[in-house]
Amino acid sequence: MPLTMNRDVFITCAVTGSGGTQDRSPHVPRSPQEIAESAIAAAKAGAAVVHCHVRDPESGVPSRDLALYREVTDRIRDAEVDVVLNLTAGMGGDMVFGGVESPLPTIAGTDMVGASERVAHVAECLPEICTLDCGTMNFAEADYVMTNTPGMLTAMGRMMTELGVKPEIEAFDTGHLWYAKQLVKDGVLEPNALVQLCMGVPWGAPDDLNTFMAMVNNVPEDWTFSAFALGRNQMAYVAASVLAGGNVRVGLEDNLWLGKGELAQNWQLVERAGTIIENMGARVITPAEVREKLGLVKRAPHS
Repeated sequence: MPLTMNRDVFITCAVTGSGGTQDRSPHVPRSPQEIAESAIAAAKAGAAVVHCHVRDPESGVPSRDLALYREVTDRIRDAEVDVVLNLTAGMGGDMVFGGVESPLPTIAGTDMVGASERVAHVAECLPEICTLDCGTMNFAEADYVMTNTPGMLTAMGRMMTELGVKPEIEAFDTGHLWYAKQLVKDGVLEPNALVQLCMGVPWGAPDDLNTFMAMVNNVPEDWTFSAFALGRNQMAYVAASVLAGGNVRVGLEDNLWLGKGELAQNWQLVERAGTIIENMGARVITPAEVREKLGLVKRAPHS
């Protein structure tokens, strides 16, 4: 397949994530104020979209607290800078088994709730985009499984569509794209789908270019895709995704470093991504252009 480079690229900044990174860098934001301020700084640096999780303000542990999401949402919407808000809906499907000889009952770290509860903050805050992790996966740790059954994804996808929030399909492997296409075929998701190709996340799709192009080649032509890789390959994948016809994601959820021994801030990662995009001869597009491209409706403050 010949590559068609994307000349009009949007940057998503994944601001804080739900990994255990809060104690590995002082720049990983914890409180709603810190998360919102980091997102706003990223927007000023050129991010058209900010992808937000929330954390307990004291411990930094990932949270699903509706009040924290509400505060982050209001702070971002009240800001003077425009940006498209993308909230995670990936939490609430965490299963940690009790070990290889006694897997049940599950142990601490398990957080399994129903579809309505997983989407409750989306219904409360009505972001323009929210994520839909389109498959179950062994996820890094020995006995942890990220759980997203077909039934759960159908239910969550329908709720998102009915709320008027555009799902961003998170695809960690080719099978996730296969099922996402089925969700569109079944009428659960709109045909002009948005997908994020997640590369290098153990134990999903590795971040080599052959696997990446297999992922790209499984994205329908009328979909919009973005891509990222974890860690040191984050900026390489800015170039790779643009060259393959996609958009880009950077941020502290995926990578803590600006260079060897130099911890990054979100706005710095966005700024560097923008420089790469422009040096390739492409253009970084605005939030308004992203809304037009994806058919999004801007939400008013305190909507």
